[in-house]
Amino acid sequence: MTEPGDVPPEVLHRLRPICLGLPESYEEPAWVGTRWRIRKRTVAHVRTVDPGHARAVDVDRPTCLLTFRSPPDEIAGLVASGHPFYKPDWSPTVLGMVVDDDTDWDEVTELLTESYCLLAPKRLAALVDRPGPAS
Repeated sequence: MTEPGDVPPEVLHRLRPICLGLPESYEEPAWVGTRWRIRKRTVAHVRTVDPGHARAVDVDRPTCLLTFRSPPDEIAGLVASGHPFYKPDWSPTVLGMVVDDDTDWDEVTELLTESYCLLAPKRLAALVDRPGPAS
């Protein structure tokens, strides 16, 4: 079983500036791993799972997983694209991804910004600089 401090420090080092750069967000230990929240809503949660302890993704070694909120239409497209994305079965608006050496941190920034904007009060979400549609 994993311990609360099991997330690799380099992953936390990449996630902290993304999550804590969002208005009024904060970090706290989760039941396992670390999570970032706006008010009492979880924007992102990262943890490491051992083989046999991940329900929605098949892993054969300890694996770092990141979950966050996303609009249902985006979830379908990302899950259909395959690795690193997967769909946890416990919420229709939560998306998961494997964090590994191939992680696209620009994409993570966009996804976590979207997660924040879905959960934050409108006043705070309006303060966030979000990428516009491609020209």
